[in-house]
Amino acid sequence: MSAFAGTGHLVRLALRRERAIAPWWILLTVSLALVMVSYVERAMGTPELKATYVDLISTNAFLRALGGGTPEPRLEVLATWRSGGFLYVASAFAALMSVVRHTRREEDAGRSELVRAGVVGRRAPLTAALLVAGGLSLLGGVLTGAVLIAIGFDPVGSIAYGAAITVAGWVFAAVAALAAQLAKNARTASAIALSVLGASYVMRYAGDAAGQYWLKDLSPIGWSHLVQAYQGERWWMLGVSVLAAGLLGALAYRLLDRRDLGSGLLPERLGKAEAAELRGPVSLAWRLHRGLLVKWAAGVACFAAAGAGLSPLSKDLLSRPSIVVENIMSVLGVSAEAALGAYSWYLILILAYAVALYPVLMTLRLRSEEVSGRAEAVQATPLTRLRWAAGHLVVTGLGTAALMAVAGLVFGTVYALLVGDLGADLPRFLAGAMSTVPAAWCVGAVCVLAYGLLPRASVAISWVVWLLTAASGQVAGPLYGLWGGSPLEPFHYVPNALIGASSAVPSALTLTALAALLMGGGLLALRRRDFG
Repeated sequence: MSAFAGTGHLVRLALRRERAIAPWWILLTVSLALVMVSYVERAMGTPELKATYVDLISTNAFLRALGGGTPEPRLEVLATWRSGGFLYVASAFAALMSVVRHTRREEDAGRSELVRAGVVGRRAPLTAALLVAGGLSLLGGVLTGAVLIAIGFDPVGSIAYGAAITVAGWVFAAVAALAAQLAKNARTASAIALSVLGASYVMRYAGDAAGQYWLKDLSPIGWSHLVQAYQGERWWMLGVSVLAAGLLGALAYRLLDRRDLGSGLLPERLGKAEAAELRGPVSLAWRLHRGLLVKWAAGVACFAAAGAGLSPLSKDLLSRPSIVVENIMSVLGVSAEAALGAYSWYLILILAYAVALYPVLMTLRLRSEEVSGRAEAVQATPLTRLRWAAGHLVVTGLGTAALMAVAGLVFGTVYALLVGDLGADLPRFLAGAMSTVPAAWCVGAVCVLAYGLLPRASVAISWVVWLLTAASGQVAGPLYGLWGGSPLEPFHYVPNALIGASSAVPSALTLTALAALLMGGGLLALRRRDFG
């Protein structure tokens, strides 16, 4: 039997499973490309504004690193310069998660062993996963290029931009394929692949910010930026990405042939000789969630330190009189003295919207425990259903607060050491970060309600809730003219605590009460419905 036997059947199976996930990623890719075109047209509608903005980029490391290099003052270049920094990462993320989902996760669940009992070759599952992930990356790039051509952009540049999005997905699909051979489970494989993606982005960002472009040359994300769509396209950079993807894929196949099904090539760490004592539902939930919480805390701390580290550059930029800076201040509705506080608040909000994903993922963990049967086994003990769920929710709520506390402490400390006063700024940033916690709780509470009422649809509902919150919020809203965000998302009601805004206590109490009400409804529904 051929090692690739059954690949076609597995491709169709994977596409059937992707139909609820992939269309949203493709829609996000195409939509963001169009939204950024609209934003540039609206915010920099004249050649003078575009030229002024490019001058600011060339003299400011933060702006230069934001999109990757210094663009030309043209609509198509500025729009793709702003959107590319996100779309390349989004394409890579979607591809690597798809590969892990159809390879390592299938082995963890035992489904790969059942599938391999049929007429399916050893290499067929990995090949199917790579074909699906690569095809979806290609579709996202093609549709993005086609839409940009349709609105009148140069066809050659649009094709190059779509190809750069595509090859970013291909490279990290191959990275995920390699990680799936090294790791013993899907969680570790995802961590390895995401770490490579994060390191690639940091290298690209640092290379552009510091002018050390050799770092960008070594970054797979940087290779997509170096294609330079609409700026004398460098087609050979696409070949670098394709070659890297091919070599990594070939290595993944080589390692696949050398390992046993269900095992990984990295040595496993031995556990403790004696199991820890679990004294109740909170202890159980903490043991399940603590590893992920520590990783989240490390990521939040790194982002907060990086954002605060740019404060001197931002202070210098905002102190320079220019048309673009004056427009920013007028849109934000702040004076020159308060501009740096408004900038810092937006970075805190970015962290808050990201941290709001944490309670969403923890709620999805409840559904995962239920579907896998582990929750039913736990409830065969004296632990009741409500106590089991409440234990998870307590750890989730405290973990969300802890993450924002880390954000406030790290951001405030670095900010104070660089441009402020530690005694005055640290409490201010900590209080500002903590004021966003009730809004994050509300996002998670909606997911708990969905889990209690509509368990089968709760995964899709939870992701849609978080995506709509982030997309219509105060950070993303200005991209399509929704200044201040939508009143339908909870962060809209969190005042800016860094520029002397009104007290955050009333809104925090209201949002906390709303979160408690939604969570109580979800727990009541969970108690009344059938389990499993």
